[in-house]
Amino acid sequence: MAKKSAQAGNATPPGDRVITQNRRAFHDYFIDETIEAGLVLTGSEIKSIRDGKITIGEAYVRVDNGELWLIGANITPYSHGAYANHDPARPRKLLVHKKQVENLREATEKKGMTLVPVRVRIRNGRAKIDVGTARGKNLYDKRQTMAERDAKRSMQIAVKERSQW
Repeated sequence: MAKKSAQAGNATPPGDRVITQNRRAFHDYFIDETIEAGLVLTGSEIKSIRDGKITIGEAYVRVDNGELWLIGANITPYSHGAYANHDPARPRKLLVHKKQVENLREATEKKGMTLVPVRVRIRNGRAKIDVGTARGKNLYDKRQTMAERDAKRSMQIAVKERSQW
């Protein structure tokens, strides 16, 4: 459960399989740091996640009684599950160390900070979620980020065209 910087972005260690990423989080927030957490799941939930049937775009993380809870994530019921299927929108407990929970609680008490799920992946057969401490972006920050992304994309296209000559 190592801390990672947000600069790593899409870098994933070998052996990991990224199931989904919360692109909206990077658009709406500045992600300061991320922490890897385990998910408490039922059997049909992990099967659905392995099939890629999870959405975290509207989800957030809350600290409640010294525990982390993932709220608003939707895991589609497993297609081959019968009566034992799960509730798709139930809150799910996240597994992290007590010291990390305390650090996250202190971070969220700061003005404008929140906890957002950034990425869901399978690591050594277990579902892991990266939780980021985030500050909200203003409209002009979003425009600036989009302008930087467009400039970077046009530079890459220009370099690619120039290398073909």
